[in-house]
Amino acid sequence: MPPATTRSTPEPRPSRPQQVADAIKDWVMDRGLQPGDRLPSEPELIERFSMAKGTIREALRILEAQGLVKSRTGPGGGTFVHQVSEERAAALLGNYFYFQQLSISDIYQIREALEPELAASLASEGLSEAQIARLQSVMARYAEPAETAEEEREQHIASLRFHAVLAEMAGNPLMRFLIRFTANMLSEITVTRQLYDPPNRELWASGMGYQQRLLSALRAGESDTARGILREHMQTAHRLMKAQEAALTRRFLSETTII
Repeated sequence: MPPATTRSTPEPRPSRPQQVADAIKDWVMDRGLQPGDRLPSEPELIERFSMAKGTIREALRILEAQGLVKSRTGPGGGTFVHQVSEERAAALLGNYFYFQQLSISDIYQIREALEPELAASLASEGLSEAQIARLQSVMARYAEPAETAEEEREQHIASLRFHAVLAEMAGNPLMRFLIRFTANMLSEITVTRQLYDPPNRELWASGMGYQQRLLSALRAGESDTARGILREHMQTAHRLMKAQEAALTRRFLSETTII
């Protein structure tokens, strides 16, 4: 008896406007068009892709929704190639994770893998005094421990800004984006779950200590030392943030009345 076979459901065929949108993207890439370059006019696109006006217009709407083209009206108007900003890309990716219920450990698993390597590469390349000064100016925003939950919230966001600024200095655009994105996600989780309340003096003190040591290693160009410091920093912050999360959970549970 022949083995049973399972029929797989075929992937739905993209709509005609989506097919045209993909074809326009390929056409842009093939010709090496850059942000700001004008696309052909609507009649030219109709002729080039042999599609009806409505299909072409819907394809352009798809591309505009994706942030890949931008339309302008009036003199000198038209449809132009557009570069998706980092903020737009991060917002779209953040929407994907909105229902994923990310945990503190999910975030730190990524941070512990990427940020030590970022520190090592920056130390190897060398930072300018202007870059060091920029990082120090961020640290000045949380130079003293917070006295209130509101101060703790602001300082926590500022301390994550330190890592985002550090990532801005990376030569690797993918690493830069991922580290800045995870720092932003951690900031959102901290604020929405109120993990800044009550103020955590140990988290502040350890963070300041690690960041000061990291700046010294970066200034001295010590790659291995910088990597080790940031690895320790991420592991310690992970432990303390998980404890903060657990304390918040216990506090919520203690207020629950069980009937």
